Amino acid sequence: QVQLVESGGGLVQPGGSLRLACAASGRIASLALMGWYRQAPGLQRELVGTISSGGSISYAESVKGRFTISRDNAKNTVYLQMDSLKPEDTAVYYCYGYDLRTNYWGQGTQVTVSS
Repeated sequence: QVQLVESGGGLVQPGGSLRLACAASGRIASLALMGWYRQAPGLQRELVGTISSGGSISYAESVKGRFTISRDNAKNTVYLQMDSLKPEDTAVYYCYGYDLRTNYWGQGTQVTVSS
């Protein structure tokens, strides 16, 4: 089993920045993939970006050039640095992990971009 706990959400003005963190515990060595999804009100959950155990990173087109995913293996933590935030980035952000058999999810953290 793997447990994922997000932190770092909040309210930010358009153009601002936030950094989310996802602390993993449990059988983290089995996680081949970690990343972030988000879900805005009335919409389906969508992929933000992922980072593999080997360090390969991919992003959704909507966040490329603005968001950066990184992974600190010593701290068992994945980060999402969000810059140049837009109102349409407002959503609950979920940490995600995958061990080739099971999808794991954090509880989510709210990000609101508004003036």
